[in-house]
Amino acid sequence: MRTVLIVDGANVVGSVPDGWWRDRRGAAERLRDTLAAGVVGREDDEEIVLVVEGAARGVGSVPGVRVEAAGGSGDDLIVELAAARAQDGCPVVVVTADRELRTRVRAYGARCVGPRTVRPVDRPRVSGSTSPRRGS
Repeated sequence: MRTVLIVDGANVVGSVPDGWWRDRRGAAERLRDTLAAGVVGREDDEEIVLVVEGAARGVGSVPGVRVEAAGGSGDDLIVELAAARAQDGCPVVVVTADRELRTRVRAYGARCVGPRTVRPVDRPRVSGSTSPRRGS
């Protein structure tokens, strides 16, 4: 049975203050590309679905990562996807730190893991300022 890894794009992107708020779509594209390059410890036959919303809508799929744009709430789409795949008998893993979302998808038998599972923790940190760093 093929496992599906559903990634809460907004939650994972927002887990590291690296300036993502300046370019939400670009941040989602970088996450997608990181996922496509390979998630440590993931199974070869695992399907990866990145759920995006808001300003990140319009990010396209690439080989290895299917991008799903939420018309409304990204969380609602993640629950819908998890429920459908669970109904098909597929193991589901959801990547998010959102407690409410974790509770909702666990009701369908999904396993949950945190953003560090798919996002390196050694990313540069940026202050809360919206201005770029000098010399960057």
